[in-house]
Order: sequence, then C-alpha cells, then structure tokens
Amino acid sequence: MAYKDPENTLVMETTKGEVVIEMKPDLAPGHVARIKELVRAGDYDGVVFHRVIDGFMAQTGDVRFGKKGGAHFDPGRAGMGGSSKPDLKAEFSGANHGRGTCSMARAQNPNSANSQFFICFEDASFLDNQYTVWGEVIEGMDNVDQIKRGEPVQDPDSIVSMKVAADL
Repeated sequence: MAYKDPENTLVMETTKGEVVIEMKPDLAPGHVARIKELVRAGDYDGVVFHRVIDGFMAQTGDVRFGKKGGAHFDPGRAGMGGSSKPDLKAEFSGANHGRGTCSMARAQNPNSANSQFFICFEDASFLDNQYTVWGEVIEGMDNVDQIKRGEPVQDPDSIVSMKVAADL
C-alpha cells in the first residue's frame, strides 16, 4: 500500500481488523511526535479499548494499566494511566471532531493528555477547541465500528500492533 505521507501514517491492527490513521503534525506537532515515539517503542501493542460509547467514541491508549501482558495490566484501572513521559501541553485547534477523528483523551486539566486517545464514531463537534485533534482514520472505520462497547468494556477489544507506515 502506498501512503501519501508514510512518516505520518499509522497502521493499527486491532482485534477487529486494520485501521489506517493519517496523523496531522500541522495541527498537533507535539502530540504526533509523542504518539510516534510510543508507537515505535511498541507501547500501544496489546492495549485495550477500555471505554467505548455507542454513537460517540472508542477510547484506548492507556499504556500503563491497559496493556495486556504488561507489568501493570489491570482491567479495573484501564483508563487511569498513561506513559512514563510527562503530560503534553494542549494543542487545541478549530479542527472538527467528526466521524473518524483521532483526538487525545485528557483529565480536567487541558494540559493533561499523555498517551490515551479516542476515535469518534459520529460527529462530536462539542469537543472542538477543547481536545487535541491529531489524526483521522482514512481506512478501516468499519473495523472501528465493530469494537465492543462498554464503560468499562467486558472482555475488551485491543490494539494488536501499531506501526508507523514508514517503518513497515
């Protein structure tokens, strides 16, 4: 497969199939750099989709408590952790949180995004300018649609592997 910008394209294999994400370093250079750093370290491989709300979004990326087989894996705490790296400064933009948008999850503090992110199932424009948009699903949104719902999810789907396309 030929990607327009392989260095800024992610190939995420999930338990439901492949999802291709085009990253947007023009909108969120710090967040894209962090995600690529974590992807290249293999930190997202095995991480569960811990919070999946029908008609809204699928959240994943807790590399501390949500990584199956990881030292701190705890399904009851998945969604409460991040990476060992410092939190990121918000990079809010006017980008729309439409279907397929990839955006960073965070706590109440706008500068608390770390490793967790979510993919919107439908328009969630009420999140615009409040969460950092860093990418968009360009292939495989039908696979995202199949991810098991729940808050928390029982026996959740997960990221099998996530790679930067330039590294494939």
